[in-house]
Amino acid sequence: MSIVGIDIGGTFTDLVGYQNGVVVTAKTLTVPADPTVGAATALSLAGCDAQSIRELLHGSTIAINTVLERSGARTALITTEGFRDVYALGRGNRPDAFNLDFRRPRPLVPRDLTFEISERMNAAGEVLRPIDADAVAKLGRQLEALGVEAAAICFLHSYANPAHEIVAGDVLRRLCPHIFVTMSHEILREFREYERTSTTALNGYVGPRVARYLTRFEEFARAAKFSGQIAIMRSNGGTMSIAEARRQPVAMMESGPVAGMIGAAHLARLLDIKQAIGFDMGGTTAKTALINDGVLPIEEGYVIGDAFTGQPMQLPVVDIVEVGAGGGSIAWIDNNGGLHVGPVSAGADPGPVCYGRGGEQPTVTDADLLLGRLNGNRFLGGGMTLDGAGAQAALAKLGDGAGLDALTTALGIATIADGAMSLAVRAVSVNRGVDPRDTALIAFGGAGPLHAVAIAREIAIPKVVIPKLPGNFSALGMLMAEWRQDFVRTLIGELDRLEPVRVAQAFADLRDAGIAALKRDGLSGGTFNFAADLRYRGQEHTIAVAVAGPDDLVGAPAAAETRRRFNAQHDRRYGHAAPDQSIEIVNLRLTVTLPRIDDAISRWLSTPWEAEPAAPAERRAVVYADPARPVEALILWRPGLAAGVEAKGPAVIEEPNSTTFVPPGDRAVIDPWGNIVIALSERE
Repeated sequence: MSIVGIDIGGTFTDLVGYQNGVVVTAKTLTVPADPTVGAATALSLAGCDAQSIRELLHGSTIAINTVLERSGARTALITTEGFRDVYALGRGNRPDAFNLDFRRPRPLVPRDLTFEISERMNAAGEVLRPIDADAVAKLGRQLEALGVEAAAICFLHSYANPAHEIVAGDVLRRLCPHIFVTMSHEILREFREYERTSTTALNGYVGPRVARYLTRFEEFARAAKFSGQIAIMRSNGGTMSIAEARRQPVAMMESGPVAGMIGAAHLARLLDIKQAIGFDMGGTTAKTALINDGVLPIEEGYVIGDAFTGQPMQLPVVDIVEVGAGGGSIAWIDNNGGLHVGPVSAGADPGPVCYGRGGEQPTVTDADLLLGRLNGNRFLGGGMTLDGAGAQAALAKLGDGAGLDALTTALGIATIADGAMSLAVRAVSVNRGVDPRDTALIAFGGAGPLHAVAIAREIAIPKVVIPKLPGNFSALGMLMAEWRQDFVRTLIGELDRLEPVRVAQAFADLRDAGIAALKRDGLSGGTFNFAADLRYRGQEHTIAVAVAGPDDLVGAPAAAETRRRFNAQHDRRYGHAAPDQSIEIVNLRLTVTLPRIDDAISRWLSTPWEAEPAAPAERRAVVYADPARPVEALILWRPGLAAGVEAKGPAVIEEPNSTTFVPPGDRAVIDPWGNIVIALSERE
């Protein structure tokens, strides 16, 4: 059995493979001009024979980067006559109430590319005005003349009856084969007109670029004589076929970041950590998520970009907070002499100055190298030597603008980056009513272990866990991801007064959709889990409550039990419940999952650690708190540390694709499974 996960990030391409019971890894620089070059290099470095690989899993940041960079396709929006401005108007609330410069989200589709079609459904899915197919054909010719690359169709109430969208989509796909056509009902069957329109527009906007990328990835796989299945990571923590990814590229928005969090959730269950915070710091960004009882939180609503001005996406997404701080984040001085870090990244090309690839602006990695926390001779397992002199010169030049020497500038950069990332960790803990003192930080990514303890200390997290293979942990998480597809149907009514026929039909429609999705990807079996979105009458948002079938919603005894579970969940989440209030159902949901080989990887994670022959310990001066007074740190090689070995900081624990920094006074120990567990000392 051979399965490989490849995570292509903005700076590095990571690979983890499971071949005949053996885990293999590789890490190499991403090639922005053609990311598949990095993937091919990683396969070669890991010694993977593409012909013997059964399944290739892949995660990428291409979809979200397309939105953040606003580099997507020229997209047209087609909607119901009279509703042309739904997308531009958005919501009437003002989320950033005291910001005088607040601006609403800027639509990805301009108004002059938003078109109306005469048609109308009501909320029950009944036709009020038939659609004119000839008008759609005329519009198609107009779109081609305008050079439109993608068309997003979102008609009023098409979640209840998509017949008109199907007519319009069929006409455009037949007449305009070069235009990427997406319809809202293909993405989600849920009410909330603005969010549904935004999600459909996002799918169209990223569609052509993602489709080209996926085609290139398939060509790379064929050239390598790979004949197995390609699976793409979804934002919901599952995987999908490459064909499904072409239809729903919007589902790839958080394709890369979620994989590492899947691995962190598995590790939290293994170590029996009730509340864990996953922390992933790569070359471009840092990501964090709260994990309760080994389960990742899934949000049904998400915003791409800034929380106030970003693009809403109404799809299930692992609840991750992301910040533009990574190893490649560029440091800069403002006009007043203030030092800043990020959010712009040097990426892989040219990369940090110390990479010696033409970079001139110093980054967090340059700072870590000058501070002695990174070993320039062991970077990427010795496969890449870092230019310390170049980093020092760049930091000295930057520091001149603020009257600082190179070492003080480097320490300032590291401290600022730590502060920015600690705010992200705070956002998933303190801001959600979770006491960080009751959590453990599971840190990974190439740069995560280097900065994890400083971030944990900033918000009083007492323990940090560095898993095995932290530098490749996101690729490892892919091997644990299930095939997953989510479906939703809007079903509005009072819990005690639902029509049994409507409820049974909604369940049947969802089940049929799940079976069809499995069949489309050549799969069978699968676990079907239903849930109902419930709320007290008069509330805006809902809580998903698990239900087994129609009998949990229809009939007094069943409805009473569902009501009890909803009240209990409402009380846990908000600290109060209203048992005497009427409860409404809004949506019915279905999640279909099919496990991969997560048991095999979980067994590997829990296998007793066997160390290599110990390497001689070294010592090196490392700057911690005072640039004028470096501390002498113990330098250890992680693969040679046996279970039970302890190291008191200051210490630097190096390994092929990552480095862990243990500050003075803190204590690290290798647990029975090979994880580094760091206990933070109490300080005044």
